[in-house]
Amino acid sequence: MPAPPRIALAPDPSISWLADAIADGGGHLVPLEECEGIIWSDARHPAALEESLQRASGARWVQLPFAGIENFIHLVDRDHVWTCGKGVYAEPVAEMALALGIAGLRGLAGYTRADQWTAPTGRNLLGGRVSILGGGGIAESLVRLLEPWDCHITVVRRQATDMEGVDVVLDPDRYVDALAGADLVVLALALTPDTEGLIGRDELAMMESHAWLVNVARGRHIVTDDLVVALRDGVIGGAALDVTDPEPLPAGHPLWSLPNCIITPHVGNTPEMAKPLLAERVSQNVRRFAAGEPLIGLVDPDAGY
Repeated sequence: MPAPPRIALAPDPSISWLADAIADGGGHLVPLEECEGIIWSDARHPAALEESLQRASGARWVQLPFAGIENFIHLVDRDHVWTCGKGVYAEPVAEMALALGIAGLRGLAGYTRADQWTAPTGRNLLGGRVSILGGGGIAESLVRLLEPWDCHITVVRRQATDMEGVDVVLDPDRYVDALAGADLVVLALALTPDTEGLIGRDELAMMESHAWLVNVARGRHIVTDDLVVALRDGVIGGAALDVTDPEPLPAGHPLWSLPNCIITPHVGNTPEMAKPLLAERVSQNVRRFAAGEPLIGLVDPDAGY
């Protein structure tokens, strides 16, 4: 019987639920200096991972905790197999995108700020047109959740192959074609140099005057100053942002006071939601690593995610 894979949990080896996940996958917890694989739990301190990699000379695999890996992309090499949280959090984040989209279209941003009875406003998502920029797990989950609304759905993804439940699939270089005519535009894509600042003044001007922009991806996809102007001037109907640039959004920032802007503090996936989902992914990948099977959530060094 082969020996269990030697896995290090870092930078904090005392996180019990991740230690249990490693054990459930058949892994044996060891120090960095003795490991074959690293389960990395800190999403915001790349310098610590770089130092850990130097100590873990025998490591062949690194598991990162989030789907977004922009903080670590400079460390991603071909000497290790890298995996991340791709698809792990798709369901809760897609649910958040749908909630924000409906809230925006139905006028809840204004209603919740009102201090007296107001005139009716808002429009249906039913039978509407939805464009999703990003074709990964969040998009797949959101498309499924949208089924009862009978929407016309356009998805922009790296490879313009057919997706179940999607009416139109576009290549990335045609993403602006997804903006005009959409009632709801949802950002659900990875942050890379190519997608930073993807939505600015020109792109916002292409959107419908009633359309809502929902961002559950990364704040830097949107040029914040351009969005503020577009919201103030009524270029688009509104924006619902679970992520912002900068993040956290400072007190007093203009976005806070705009009546057609909904802001939530990056809670599309909360720790309570994340723990069981990430634990299951870790267990699966430890099990696959031990068996020499392909791992889930592989990072593409060329694509940057």
